[in-house]
Order: sequence, then structure tokens, then C-alpha cells
Amino acid sequence: MMIRQWIAPVLMLVSFFSAITDAQTVNPAKPAAINGYEPTWWKEAVVYQIYPRSFKDSNGDGVGDLPGITSKLDYLQQLGVNVIWLSPHYDSPNADNGYDIRDYRKVMSEFGMMVDFDKMLAGIKQRHMRLIIDLVVNHTSDEHRWFVESRSSKDNPYRDFYFWRDGKPGPAGADGKPTLLAPNNDPSFFSGSAWQFDPKTNQFYLHYFAVKQPDLNWDNPKVREEVYSLMRFWLDKGVDGFRMDVIPLISKNPAFPDLTPEQLKNVGKAYANGPHMHEYLQEMNRNVMAKYDVMTVGEALGISLEQTPLIVGDDRHELNMIFNFDAVRFNRDGLKLKPFDLPTLKAIYTRHAEQLDTHSWDTVFLANHDNPRLVSTFGDDAPQFRVRSAKLLQTMLLTLRGTTFLYQGDELGMTNYPFQSIGDFNDIEVKNAYKARVLTGQIPEATFIADLRTTSRDNARTPMQWDGSPNGGFTTASKTWLAVNPDYKQINAARQIADPDSVYNYTKQAIALRHAHQAFVYGDYKDVDPENRSIYAYTRSLGADRFLVVLNFSEAENVYKLPESLEAGALVLGNLPTSEKDTKTLHLSGWEARVYRLK
Repeated sequence: MMIRQWIAPVLMLVSFFSAITDAQTVNPAKPAAINGYEPTWWKEAVVYQIYPRSFKDSNGDGVGDLPGITSKLDYLQQLGVNVIWLSPHYDSPNADNGYDIRDYRKVMSEFGMMVDFDKMLAGIKQRHMRLIIDLVVNHTSDEHRWFVESRSSKDNPYRDFYFWRDGKPGPAGADGKPTLLAPNNDPSFFSGSAWQFDPKTNQFYLHYFAVKQPDLNWDNPKVREEVYSLMRFWLDKGVDGFRMDVIPLISKNPAFPDLTPEQLKNVGKAYANGPHMHEYLQEMNRNVMAKYDVMTVGEALGISLEQTPLIVGDDRHELNMIFNFDAVRFNRDGLKLKPFDLPTLKAIYTRHAEQLDTHSWDTVFLANHDNPRLVSTFGDDAPQFRVRSAKLLQTMLLTLRGTTFLYQGDELGMTNYPFQSIGDFNDIEVKNAYKARVLTGQIPEATFIADLRTTSRDNARTPMQWDGSPNGGFTTASKTWLAVNPDYKQINAARQIADPDSVYNYTKQAIALRHAHQAFVYGDYKDVDPENRSIYAYTRSLGADRFLVVLNFSEAENVYKLPESLEAGALVLGNLPTSEKDTKTLHLSGWEARVYRLK
């Protein structure tokens, strides 16, 4: 009898504690906020972007591949990065270097096989790093089976996976019959109309990018479920998230009205933020991302800073972060570089700090596969200043507010390529612009080439420079898919790893400093001298952990007096030797960078 009396209470207690344990497993307690921010691994990450075609060739065919990446994972781990972003590795006919995907569940044959991807991913995990991959789902290749089916007939089940429209009647042709004009005046980002006529069914299909990149119709729920399915495929393999290509363009106005003259001046803005964009991103989050511990970052073409919290706000359940192009393109005017204006750049970062609160996380980047080389664009790649200015830029990127994204080769201070003719380029955007602007007489060829030396995407796509052997140690092949920069004997990884004063080893120190101090992640940011035209000075503060960053964006020496309330304490990082500390006046050399503790 006594035993029976005890059994029921004991079982109740077991059930009670079991329920608590289950609840904690399903809803683990959130970590304590840091300066108002919820701490997460992706906020504290330093991300390194790999363009696989140009990183490392393992089989001597002149094209980078996945085994090549695997062979260099120790290099990345030693640098200190903890997330790798891999540009598209999927099966593709390469009209746009992998951003035209033929099969989302297959590896591009030039890069290897799925077993090579699995080995690379295992190697990344073994080194306590993470991997995010490109998600390109605004469009596919025209060789994708969905589009092959879609274009076969008007009543094909896949017809509505893409946008097909009748043309408008135009003037009579030579045969007396009216010609067909595009359904509207939408231009492609890669020159010409965004509509391509397909004689098989006598209709036009939409392609915001290359003719071989037809846009998917996200209004079709079957398209969305196909996308969510392929995302689950890669996440179940162990991938840690996605960089989402041109994701604000996924929702279109199906009426496709003509763009106004004002909209034609900024088609990125005109095409972005369609009627169901937020709805589709929230559905994607609910159906996929919320079920995994992932990092998501969107290429936010056409999204303003003011609109950013609607995508990345932690109460919105859409994306973690987006790439805002205010800073990376602030000194661009089409194909030309505008004169560099430091106060304009500083004002951009101040606006970001003011606009994005503790619920909206930011990104920090100035280079990627779609932009020219970092040091050639924002620094000074002349021999006497390349190393200094490359280090200064890395200092800035790794001490600003937001998750830092570095691009391959920038940790070496790699420079723009000395293009001489149109034959030197690979980029479809350049080739189409050449046809549209040079061959039609709108711009002289010499001017076109000169402009692209400073702004072409191919500047960032030249092969990685690993050592001083032929073709920079990128490949054993005699010919590479894109020419190696001829400065590889002076600028290469082997030489810099051995040199304690190199850009590589400095970047390693800057990454270690960021990892060591959460003030550079979650700390407050303040520009202390916004109008100064050559000095960028700002503070990062988290409680008693307070730092001052001073960057001389000039080749001229500068005697810089700190604002009244500030005094530089101990120097924690600098790109030139100095004994100055515990002072209010700094004597800075050209392109000098320093990080101090604040007294």
C-alpha cells in the first residue's frame, strides 16, 4: 500500500521535469543581449568569398575546382575567417559564369562531382568553419529542364514557370506583315531588351539578365515549392546558409507596364520590391530557414537603406542581412570611376548606423566578384602605397559595424588587371555593352577599354595568385580560363605568408583583433570627424572596451589633433611602426592606419 502511495507522485515529478527538459530543447533560452543585440554566430563571423573558377585548379585544365578549394582550406583557417561563401558551383552552361543554372542538384563538371563537394564541406567542418552557398533563383539557365519544357508549347505544365507574353504589333516588315515588338520597354541589365522572342510559340519570354537566363515566375506556387525543395537538399547536406542572388527581383508586376523615363534611369530600383516580395521571403523563411540554424544574406539590388529593416528586421522573419551597395558603388558613374570623396563614404556609414537599430543587422564589404579590386578602387595600387593602403582598407572593413565580407585575393592586396582590348575580357556584361555602345558608335573603343580597366567585374575574377611559379601557381596548365595578372611574381600568397609585414599577415592580425573584442561586433559606432577630407576617425565602444580607429586616406603626411574629448591610449594595431601613444596629437604618414584603445 505504501509503495502504491509513492508511485503516483514520483511519476508526476518525472513527467514535470521531463516536460521542462522538452520545453528547453524546443525553445532554448535566448542568450543575454549584448548592447541590445541578440548575439548569433553569423553576426560575429568574418566571411571569405570564393569564386571557384578562379581560386585553385587541381587537375590542370586551367579552371579552378572544388578539390582545389579543399587543398587550400588550411590557408583560410590560418587567416582566421570562419565562414566561406562559395559562388555558384552548380551545373551550368556558363553564359554568366555559373549564375545561369541548368541543374540545382548537380555540381558543374568543370568543378568536379558531388563527392568533391562533400569532401570540401567535410573539410570545412573539420576546421570549425562554416559554408554558405549562392542561391540563384530569380532565373535559371534556358537549358534547365523546366525551361526546356516551358518553351516547348503553350499548354506545357511548365509554361507558367516563366513569364511568357504576346508581343505588340509593330511596323510592317519587308514582306508587308507587321513585325512584333517586345511586350514592354523593360531593358536587360546586360544591354538590350529584357524580352526575347521565341519563334516556337510566337511569344516573348522575360530575362532581366542574359538571354540565356529566363526569369522564374514566383507567382506560381509550384515554382516556390521547387525552390524550397532545392534549398532543403543543400541544407540537409550540412550547408550553413545562402547568399541570395538579386533576391529583391523575385516578385514582378504581371501586367508589365512600360517603365517611365524616371524608372529607366534606375532599373534596379524599378525591378526590385515587387508586390509579393516580402510575402515570398516570409514564406521561404517559414517553410525552410526557420527549421535550420542558418545564415542568410541577400544581394539587395534596388533596396534602399530605409527599406532595409523591412527585410532584415528580426521581427520580419525574412533574411538575416542584405548587401546594400551604397558604399561599394558610391564613387561609380556607370562604367567610370568618379573622384574619391571621403566625407561622402563616411556619411554612408553614419546613415547605416542611424537607420539600422539593434533589430536590423548590417554587412560591411567593398569588394566581391561583381566589382573591381579593393585596393585599386578605394586605395592606391601604385607600388609605394599598395601595401599600406591595402592594410588600411582591411583595418576599416574589420572594425566597422556589421558582419565583414572579404573577397579572395584582397588579403594579398591583389590589383586590377591591365586590360588592353575587348579580347582580354570574359564577362558577358562587357561583351554585350561593347556591341551596344562601341559597335554602334556611341563611345570610342579606347575610352570603353580605359573605363573598364577601373570598373570591370573581370578585374576581380582573374585567378588567385598563390606563388611565383608560372600562372601564379593557380594551375599547371599553360592557359588559364582568364589571364593571370602579370604582377603575380610580386603579389602572391607564398611570398606574403613568409613575410611578417605583408598584407596577408596584417589581415590575419586584424581578423584576430575583431574576434578578440566584441566591441568591433556589437559596439556603438561614432564618426568623430565627419567633415575631414583625408582622415577617417571613429570609435567603437562596448562598455569599458573602447577603441579609436584612425585612417589617413591620403598619400600626404598629416598631423592630426584628436577631438577634445578623445585621447589615444595603447596602440593595438597599426600598418606602420610608431611609438605614439597616450597622446591627443598623431603624426600620420600617407595611408597610415592605427587602432588605439581609448584612454
